[in-house]
Amino acid sequence: GPRKRARELGIHVGLLASGSNDAITDVTGVAVGHTTLRDGARLNTGVTVILPHGGNPFADKVPAALVVQNGFGKLIGGTQLQELGELESPIALTATLNVARVADGLLDWLLALPGNENVRSANVVVGETNDGRLSDIRARAVTSQHVAAAIGNATTGPVPVGAVGAGSGTVCLGWKGGIGTSSRRAGQHTVGALVQTNFGGSLTMLGVPVHRSLQPGDPAGNKDGSCMIVIATDAPLDAEALRRL
Repeated sequence: GPRKRARELGIHVGLLASGSNDAITDVTGVAVGHTTLRDGARLNTGVTVILPHGGNPFADKVPAALVVQNGFGKLIGGTQLQELGELESPIALTATLNVARVADGLLDWLLALPGNENVRSANVVVGETNDGRLSDIRARAVTSQHVAAAIGNATTGPVPVGAVGAGSGTVCLGWKGGIGTSSRRAGQHTVGALVQTNFGGSLTMLGVPVHRSLQPGDPAGNKDGSCMIVIATDAPLDAEALRRL
């Protein structure tokens, strides 16, 4: 059967309860969609799209912030995000060399929305990690049609995780990486996160050095790599508070 998620195995991080889906979609209105590209050993890549709400994100902007730690990414859209503190498009994640193509797909979708006929400037946000170990990254295989498909299949319910979408070709802690998501209830509000994991190191869970008992597929312990983290909340926070969050 399908591989179980951590909470189905009784693993729960922290004291706060998770939402019903244990996903970023537990924040009301947030939707996630994937398009996965697989072609034997040649392609293991894709795109993951997070929509902030079900309306027109350009017409109904939401507060947003960006934090970079040891940044070596090829992020698109970060400058306006930092300057204005607001998000006016879905957020997409993909492979490094697909960023420009995914941004083009987001623009195609955004400009075609009813009400946006006269829009002459729009800021789309696309993040990435490098899936070149498990995919032909130079093929730049993700197209505008793949972006539209990910948006079209986006759901506010359970989120497919693991080797899907932007996580199809990533590696994490010596194991297969991918897309992960979770949520926590804090009083009357929900905080949700979605990650694209693609980094090295040694696997530790709740303080337990799992790597000592289970040897990863990549025992070299390569510590290079990246992690994209998208956080959403329904708490009434402005851009500066979101940056602190």
